[in-house]
Amino acid sequence: MDFAERFQQALKLQESMKKLHEELSQKTVKAQAGAGMVSVVVSGDLQLVSLTIDKEIINSADMGMLNDLVVSAVNEGLRRAKDLVSTEMRGIAGGIAGIPNIPGLS
Repeated sequence: MDFAERFQQALKLQESMKKLHEELSQKTVKAQAGAGMVSVVVSGDLQLVSLTIDKEIINSADMGMLNDLVVSAVNEGLRRAKDLVSTEMRGIAGGIAGIPNIPGLS
């Protein structure tokens, strides 16, 4: 493969990555902690979209447990969003011949 072909592939990859980033910002994943007492929605561009806390946990006045559940739910949401991104990225990189392994996509 000559330089011009590799350059065209790189341009195609760049365009695909831009499109994927736009698509990922529209996709979301959900996660919860404490049997659903705290739930979150995280976007594919790793933004916290929503946080829902069950009224019962708020009324229990156990702020330490509430803090732990919020952190747990947010971290799980971020992990799921990163998995979504990784899966989508592998699809793009796998479709272009000659692209070596990209860090973070294993």
